[in-house]
Amino acid sequence: MTRFMDFHEDLKLPAEAIAQIAEDTRNGRADRFGVRRIEPCHNPDGKVYCLLEGPDEDAIRQHRARQLLERESSLASLAGYVLEARRGQGRFVLVAGEAGVGKSALVEQLERDVPDARWFWGVCDGLFTPRALGPLLDLAGQLDGELLELCRAGAGRAELFAALLRQVSEPGTLTVVVVEDIHWADEATLDLLRFAALRIKSASVLLVVTYREDDMAAGDPLRAALGELARQRCTRRVELAPLSAGAVRKLAGPAGLDAAELYRLTGGNPFYVTAVIAAGVARVPAAARDAVLARAVGLSGGARAVLDAAALTGARAELGLVESVTGCPLSAVDEVLASGLVTVDGAGLRFRHEIARLAVEQAILPHRRGLLHARVLDALASAGCADDARMAFHAEGAGAGPAVMRYASSAARQAAELGSHREAAAQFERALRFTAGAAPATLAGLYGGLATELGLLDRWQDAAGAGERALGLWRQAGDRLGESATLQQLSVTMWRLCRGAESVSAAEAAVAIGEPLGPSAELARAYAHLGQMRAGDGQYDAAIELSRRAQGLAVSLGVPEVLSYALNTEAWSMAAQGGDWVALMRRALEIAIAEGLQAQAGRGYANLHALYCGQRRFGEAERCYAEGVAYCDEHDIGTYGICLRGERTGTLEMMGRWEEAAALSMEVLARGGASPVNTINPLSSLGKIRARQGASGCWECLDEATQAAVGTGEPDWLVLARLARAEAYWLAGEPTAAMREAELADDVCARTDTWRRGAVAVWLRRTGSPRPPRGELAEPCRLQLAGDWADAARLWTSLGCPYEAALALHDAADETALRQALTICTSLGAPAAAQLTRQAMRRLGIRSIPAGPRTATRAHPLGLTPREREVLELICAGHTNAQIAAKLFISAKTVDHHVSAVLAKLDAPTREAAAAHASRCLRY
Repeated sequence: MTRFMDFHEDLKLPAEAIAQIAEDTRNGRADRFGVRRIEPCHNPDGKVYCLLEGPDEDAIRQHRARQLLERESSLASLAGYVLEARRGQGRFVLVAGEAGVGKSALVEQLERDVPDARWFWGVCDGLFTPRALGPLLDLAGQLDGELLELCRAGAGRAELFAALLRQVSEPGTLTVVVVEDIHWADEATLDLLRFAALRIKSASVLLVVTYREDDMAAGDPLRAALGELARQRCTRRVELAPLSAGAVRKLAGPAGLDAAELYRLTGGNPFYVTAVIAAGVARVPAAARDAVLARAVGLSGGARAVLDAAALTGARAELGLVESVTGCPLSAVDEVLASGLVTVDGAGLRFRHEIARLAVEQAILPHRRGLLHARVLDALASAGCADDARMAFHAEGAGAGPAVMRYASSAARQAAELGSHREAAAQFERALRFTAGAAPATLAGLYGGLATELGLLDRWQDAAGAGERALGLWRQAGDRLGESATLQQLSVTMWRLCRGAESVSAAEAAVAIGEPLGPSAELARAYAHLGQMRAGDGQYDAAIELSRRAQGLAVSLGVPEVLSYALNTEAWSMAAQGGDWVALMRRALEIAIAEGLQAQAGRGYANLHALYCGQRRFGEAERCYAEGVAYCDEHDIGTYGICLRGERTGTLEMMGRWEEAAALSMEVLARGGASPVNTINPLSSLGKIRARQGASGCWECLDEATQAAVGTGEPDWLVLARLARAEAYWLAGEPTAAMREAELADDVCARTDTWRRGAVAVWLRRTGSPRPPRGELAEPCRLQLAGDWADAARLWTSLGCPYEAALALHDAADETALRQALTICTSLGAPAAAQLTRQAMRRLGIRSIPAGPRTATRAHPLGLTPREREVLELICAGHTNAQIAAKLFISAKTVDHHVSAVLAKLDAPTREAAAAHASRCLRY
């Protein structure tokens, strides 16, 4: 049967789809659907026709349906986003789903449906630790022009991001950019996506990214990135679910397979379903992966060599590379294409799915795998491959130690420069696995680089181990300058681990070793760091002198990193002494940002925010916090991002926003891996809030915070931890213990600022200590000690510190003041402080004292009654109101009231939000 068919009218297929079917036919794959010959041709009327030999229109419709069954609504959504992008309303589309669910197939179908757009593709490869910005490099090769030139010139990420945006935003043309598998993306690529999502909203650009949600760990950077991306106005989301049992039944029928068994074993995963059907097996294999391998069983030796080489090469294998590695003719490539496991992708081969690539790769015998890696490595080297991460992967697979060290260390430094610190650390670790016979100085450099990257990731215990190895190796090599630099780095690490004495000793040794060697960047860095240590110990004059010495060297040697570092420390010291510090700190931050010094920029934001908070300048602190967190998250500066969040918990606590403070504290503490010094603030904030609310878990927090603070040996941390304990004892009715803690804070407060000295003086008075105040005090504290409680309370209120205002009023033996204090404490949810105020009122003989909430309600960390707590537990378990009523033997109407009360107390709009909030708050 031969006929002409109008595909546009009858089958709704564009010319590109017809061409694809024709290619399938030529490659021997279309005969599965009964098509013997099909080729596109053009009729004089301008429509596209095909000459078809084989089945009628229904067979072709079935062909298409098998490819994208149950994806009509997703395609319709994407079509709508295309129209919006055409109108200059750029869209960022997140396509999510499990492995094998058909994300790539969906986007490929969209490409066939929108042939008039410019299409560019990038991919994140999960086969090896990727080169930073791998997808951008893919796009550069396709876009050519400015972006490609900048990539070849080694330009910085800011230039690369801007160039990409310019090239894809050409007016009058719809551009579709696809980035696949971002669950494997490096940090720099995630930053690129953030950058693009903020800027394409007024461009004719559709940016589509695909990813798997099921593979993400709790601390995966992609989770945070997705949260930010989802908040952008241009972001849209498409989620793909597995096929239904009915859809699987439709597919299984023509193949003669047991549909129920097929659905049970594959879970409706389209890739596994089609792999089993295409394998042509009489029964479903125990594992669907076997179906993939079944399609490779009949390949000739040459074709199997091509398939194996492609599997070891990554997401996309260049045809020239595969031919060079295997030496096989093009006919072998054609045979592999006919198997349906791979498809042509430009001048390369691409597995239709990662599961298929993984199945083939794992089936390669170990000795053959190493040989193939070696051949790929040689072929890439001969071709001048500049992807050091890729070269390092194949070198490791080949067991080529020197090559691994060379390529992995280079890839690590490239990743660090582009802000992909996790990838940088992974590459340093890879290099260090192949160091047999390496010189001590080479090893020391690798361990030092690893220590730096681990520190930026807030993995300080691991950083300490790497730093100590580096120090021993520099000493073995007799390199005094390397030893000095490593001691300075180790000092930072020890401080982060709250090993204060070791930190100071290492900082002093770094200077002592570096000075006899003459001026150097290492000595400048050692001066700057020792200055920071002196500032932490309250030796502000010494800190300023060392910082200025470091600045002099930094300027003469051209080391902006040290200049920013030293200016930051000088600003901190000036602030503690009541001097003009803002201009110095702003300059330190500006230098860091302008020079791309990510760690120093993170430190600049953290210290600027901390000083604003310490001086109760909360409006400025809020703005600094927002900028700083955005910068640290964008550049994956985990240490300072956590530092900012930790300091923020104290700010929220002072401002009376306790629920936010507790939630953020638990978020920081739940992350795990944070350096001990970064936990002092959230632990102290959470401990104080629980003490004020009469909730459990107060002392676990305060004990851990105090242990860390004592480890630092620094007055600021010690005052914070000791006063938190003093308040907790005071609220618990233990004045003697409270006075002891206040006096321990007083022992070190002389080397702190006016705010901390003032707080110590107030708590000494409040707990009955006879000790006098030390030095100048902050104004509201001075007013309290002078007995001017009314003005003190007004000043605290104007600063935005309601709880401090309540305590100032509490200290007055006056009915009006005590009633005001009770009102504030009750509104804040501070029953412990409110109870002490009631006791003071009773001692004065005051009558008609307002009662507080029930004890059982106060005891629950979320302020719930016992019945409300039962209801919340059942909400968290997913029960409906009717089910809750049956379980608790109460009416459905009563349950409605309890659920409403729970949602109100948790400030949760939905039951799901209430469950999530409860999970966060009760975890720590």
